[in-house]
Amino acid sequence: MYLFLKLEAAYLVMGAVALLITWFVATRPFMSTGALKKGLIGTGTIVALMVGAHYGLTVSRMHHVKQAFKEDKPILCESRMLRKAAQSVTVQQSMGWSIQGDNFVSPAYTRPFHSARCIEAKAISLH
Repeated sequence: MYLFLKLEAAYLVMGAVALLITWFVATRPFMSTGALKKGLIGTGTIVALMVGAHYGLTVSRMHHVKQAFKEDKPILCESRMLRKAAQSVTVQQSMGWSIQGDNFVSPAYTRPFHSARCIEAKAISLH
């Protein structure tokens, strides 16, 4: 549950805002009777499906990235340290990186890189 909240917190907030907007619009005097119930059910269903699908894809990618790391394949991770220079960091076990939980760590970097923000390098190849 903690992993779900950690990965999906921003999307849950956006979903809550969408539900609040739906509630606000559906309670206006010009809306028909039953609009609130229909609107909240419809919006809630769409938000739940989208958040669930995003979580499923993210967890699947995390598993794939961890497996590729164990096989010493290069992994590209989003770098939030230097936004103007290097946008990504190459992570590979043979380059001194290790994995602790869901994070890739290296003595050369002060911050860990979460596996949810990484992809296998071959996955972006244009060949």
